[in-house]
Amino acid sequence: MQEAVYQQLSHALMTGHFDPGQMLTISALAALFDTSHMPVREALRRLVAENALEIASTGTAVVPTVNRQRLDALCDARIIVEGAATELATPKTDARLIRSLEHMADEHVEAYREKSVPTMLAKNQEFHFTIYRAAQSPVLFQLIETLWLRFGPYLRMLTEHLQPQLEAGDGESYTRHHFDIIDALKAGDAAAARRHMEDDIRTTHALLQTLYPSEESSAQSA
Repeated sequence: MQEAVYQQLSHALMTGHFDPGQMLTISALAALFDTSHMPVREALRRLVAENALEIASTGTAVVPTVNRQRLDALCDARIIVEGAATELATPKTDARLIRSLEHMADEHVEAYREKSVPTMLAKNQEFHFTIYRAAQSPVLFQLIETLWLRFGPYLRMLTEHLQPQLEAGDGESYTRHHFDIIDALKAGDAAAARRHMEDDIRTTHALLQTLYPSEESSAQSA
């Protein structure tokens, strides 16, 4: 039960379910996951240890706040680690995995057409992690999970920003990278697969940067 609650809470954080700065009380999460306080308390303890959550002065677990410096650092690390995992996964990719990835990419596009940002983010996470598992590197995979946990608050902000763009029909750039990655995996081109994965992360990073101007830009504007 403790592991199940941890996995559910981790997935919720990775897909932007919680707001930056939101307090996560044990009683509320126990009600959400329909469980007792003990497994929730243990899950929160683990997530605090992984820097996915912080502890407020009241002792309550809190989703970290967001800022440009942390955003840039997380994206730089994601590009390095996830690019490496994609490169490692390329020679280990078979026809069955390709079919699964194509199905996930199609579901991601369908979510875009239905203008459902939460579903898009969930399908995006599923697509990425399927590739990272294929790398068969437990160390890299653990690092990626930690980075995504810490990236969750930014995805929450992205949800609110993307919705108007999807309503206006401007969202294809958030789906095309997946098909580029699949084409590279089919061709067995590890360098291209890595490059397209890095481009996918950079696209999200660039969009989020518009929401969090750098301190230097803010000072110049003032």
